[in-house]
Amino acid sequence: MRNIIELIKKNISHVMVGKDKAIDQLIIALFCNGHVLIEDVPGVGKTTMVWSLAKSLDCTFNRIQFTPDVLPSDITGYTMINMKTGESEFQQGAVMSQIILADEINRTPPKTQSALLEAMQENQVTVDGKSYPTPQPFMVLATQNPIEYIGTYPLPEAQLDRFFMRISLGYPTAKQEMDILHRFSKSDPRETLSSVTSAQHILQAQKEVSEVNCSGKIYEYITSISLRTRNEDQLRLGVSPRGSLSLMQASKAKAYLAGRDFVIPDDVQEMVLPVLAHRIIVKPEAKLHDMNANRILSNIINAVRVPVI
Repeated sequence: MRNIIELIKKNISHVMVGKDKAIDQLIIALFCNGHVLIEDVPGVGKTTMVWSLAKSLDCTFNRIQFTPDVLPSDITGYTMINMKTGESEFQQGAVMSQIILADEINRTPPKTQSALLEAMQENQVTVDGKSYPTPQPFMVLATQNPIEYIGTYPLPEAQLDRFFMRISLGYPTAKQEMDILHRFSKSDPRETLSSVTSAQHILQAQKEVSEVNCSGKIYEYITSISLRTRNEDQLRLGVSPRGSLSLMQASKAKAYLAGRDFVIPDDVQEMVLPVLAHRIIVKPEAKLHDMNANRILSNIINAVRVPVI
């Protein structure tokens, strides 16, 4: 599977300049069967990155542009009567695809946002009491703008916790932006992208990641980090057990991408911020002292004893 990982990274890098870390994080989430929230200012390539990942995989892809008038049935689907046969038929919603781009997810009301919850957690949707499994692999990649909040509906903590990882792209450097201008000056490199792997290869990679070895010391290390967040005076909400499980899975995938079949503390440390930062809530008084989730988690990483493997 090593060659497939490199092919995916190289394919996306044809379009995305200088975003190797974010690309690795997307692949890690994909191999962990997790969902990703991409949060950043407009125009830095959030949608382009998701589109490039979907294009690199031989998987079905749907983009949902979330607006206030999008209904839950638009997401999950609905049952209608076939006028010819008189029988009820299920009409699939936009979520019944392998790769889903939920663009500007915070611009749609909570009722529609929650329509994604069952699909993200259970890999199925329920319509009129009947459940329909989503195709596999299944991944939701949602985007939102963290700056503009007028006319938006912030994601509640319960839904944020469903996202395996939150990543940010950031602005490019001057050299990277010049490279972007050069690449897009005559043609759009997205038009030349083609799939480099299949859904079966992704499912196989997910199975291999689950088999990566995590020692008892790594379990203890992850638990210590999570417990520290629950006892941190600057936090109103610490990491849930789901967060600990996600950190373990991400650490396994990080080791897998590095070509190892076992997790080391460095894997855990690199995954703490993207996996846990959106799962904690900073107290208002801590924010007044210029503290944020990333800074608090970085302090916790420095404070927790690193096990010797």
